[in-house]
Amino acid sequence: MNRYGLIGFPLTHSFSQRYFTEKFEREGIIDSRYDLFDMPAISGLTDLLQLPGLRGLNVTIPHKQAVFPYLDRLDTSAEKIGAVNVIKLEADGSRTGYNSDYYGFRQSLTDWLTKLERVPTDLKALVLGTGGASKAVTVALTDLGIPYKFVSRTKTPDNLTYEELPDVLADYSLLINGSPVGTYPRTSEAPDIPYHLLTDKHLLYDLVYNPAETQFMKLGLERGASVHNGLRMLELQAEKAWEIWQS
Repeated sequence: MNRYGLIGFPLTHSFSQRYFTEKFEREGIIDSRYDLFDMPAISGLTDLLQLPGLRGLNVTIPHKQAVFPYLDRLDTSAEKIGAVNVIKLEADGSRTGYNSDYYGFRQSLTDWLTKLERVPTDLKALVLGTGGASKAVTVALTDLGIPYKFVSRTKTPDNLTYEELPDVLADYSLLINGSPVGTYPRTSEAPDIPYHLLTDKHLLYDLVYNPAETQFMKLGLERGASVHNGLRMLELQAEKAWEIWQS
């Protein structure tokens, strides 16, 4: 039995197990299963890596950087982003860390912009939140030629604060929510931006996928903005993970 799974904490509302279980059934992939491994502390990975038949793992918060000491090498994707969300157990027993979030975000954003007939290099982006998910986002933005600024509660030389947004929002048409704000079950919450200043020129991309339409997206739609959730990114990064495990 080939074993795959997701480590992180908490995993109550994970997308990955359902996605891969349905994939295995749909594509007739036999002798394989995907499980959730709730792991409050990364030290639990030591025992998990001894699981017979384990071929690969996805990694989510809070372990995307904590897994580094358990790996033998990093793929270029993980090195550039500074975070791992895919571990491949190699045939020789060694372990390689990858980041498929980059691929999922970049491809989903590119497809969306093409559909909207918007040119990436004509855009400037605001990335809400500076957590692990934002790392893959900013590397993809750089590779697409989209200048960006982080937005966080604390002012630093490299970011804006939410209080500064009314003065700059007209100059930044792409807003990306890289924070967990608005995720189920706290669906009434939304990032603290001046929604009344949004126009039909703004694009709101929410990395949150549950609910499918977040409050961030709803408030953008009310102002005529185009919106996109994180589901397609997740699907693309999952397929990239599978490609890595099978290579």
